[in-house]
Amino acid sequence: MNVSLLLVILLAGALITYFSSEKIARQVALFVSLVAFVATGVLLSQFQSGASVDVMAQWISNPNISFYLKADGLSLALALLTSAVTPLVIFSSFGNSFENKRTLYALILFMAFAMTGTFLAADGFLYYIFWELSLIPIYFIGLLWGNGDAELRKRTMVRFFIYTFAGSLFMLVAFIFLYQKAGSFLLEDLYVVKLTSSEQFWVFLAFFLAYAIKIPIVPFHSWQADTYQANPALGTMLLSGVMLKMALFSLIRWQIPIAPDAAAEYKNFFIVLSIIGVIYGSILALRQDNLKKLLAYSSLAHVGLIAAGTYTLTLDGFRGAVLQMLAHGFVIVGLFFAAEIIERRFGTQKISEMGGIRSQAVWFASVFMILTVASVGLPGTFNFVGEFTLLYSLSQINIWYAIIGGTTIILGAFYMLRMFQQTMLGETNTKLFADIKIQEKVVFVIIVAVLILFGLYPKCLNDLIVPALEETLKYVN
Repeated sequence: MNVSLLLVILLAGALITYFSSEKIARQVALFVSLVAFVATGVLLSQFQSGASVDVMAQWISNPNISFYLKADGLSLALALLTSAVTPLVIFSSFGNSFENKRTLYALILFMAFAMTGTFLAADGFLYYIFWELSLIPIYFIGLLWGNGDAELRKRTMVRFFIYTFAGSLFMLVAFIFLYQKAGSFLLEDLYVVKLTSSEQFWVFLAFFLAYAIKIPIVPFHSWQADTYQANPALGTMLLSGVMLKMALFSLIRWQIPIAPDAAAEYKNFFIVLSIIGVIYGSILALRQDNLKKLLAYSSLAHVGLIAAGTYTLTLDGFRGAVLQMLAHGFVIVGLFFAAEIIERRFGTQKISEMGGIRSQAVWFASVFMILTVASVGLPGTFNFVGEFTLLYSLSQINIWYAIIGGTTIILGAFYMLRMFQQTMLGETNTKLFADIKIQEKVVFVIIVAVLILFGLYPKCLNDLIVPALEETLKYVN
């Protein structure tokens, strides 16, 4: 089995879902996403056994563009995250009622197809196509099935699209310039192309603008909270759980090894800029009364720490970044799903209108507590592994980076535990909160199991990603 079959499954599944009936569209999409997850597992087992799963074929002769999919430990780890999160997102939405379900779930599978292609593409032009394709489904998901006033939602999604698309144009210009130098878009050719210090700076900056908007890094974050709030829960889960990981992954796969001298020369500036995002996101989270916005700014703080660790240009920084991408992908999906469940029952996103849930739903409150402490990096959870490794990598550059970056743990514990207290504890709410259903329990059990399993035993993931990261560092150093 080669890696292109995974993309075929997702794309064909999107088409099948679109042409299915409204009654079974959701079930068809869930089945396809589970098939894609199994296919990713098969690819992973073949890769670990030494079998070749890469695909390379000439696509366009002039310019020289190849259909090149590269499945190493790094790309497979992120493809696995995508294929695991997608069925969870689809299954979590079974408690919602949507119009035109065929189109909605076809868009979700198409988005999974584009994101997976972004992680696997090893030709710059092919990578850019997948990168841009992922924008289309999330734009329509937020626009057509989002929350709040339709006109406000339209403005929010248009701003999101323009922001991210404009940033991507800088990356496209960088690829065109690199092609003129290398005569190829192939990843390996771009890694060894000879660039002057000035050329590396401008290429590095062009990539940074595309990735900083998508991550997002302060001050390119202004689209995030409103977009998260405007999207339906499943859109927010895909955005926060997987889509922003495309940019974090791309720092390691594309930006840093293509312009390593610029990365080394300006790394302290970009580390500081990322750490500012950690503090700024935490402060904004402290001020929120809207639960989805609080989680959005919490995510801003966490991804700022991931970016800071990545720019250390160390193996520990790369390793911690990838582990934290995976951990954050699961915990933020769980938290946004919990926020969605509260909104379903209480009809509000305001924290001040919640409270007293634990007295009515002990099981839900217990799971929510686990997700809360996992988010702030409690030892024994997956997030702790990534955060500890990231802070250790920062300490290797400057101990003050680690100390200031570590405020994400302190501030995160404060606003997350305060949020838990305000939503779950206190007197019984006058609104009825029915405890969660079996399908909702299944989603939570899977997420919590992942967070605890890899929090206690991250070795298998570490063994998967480290060889690919070491290979990348050869070009960086």
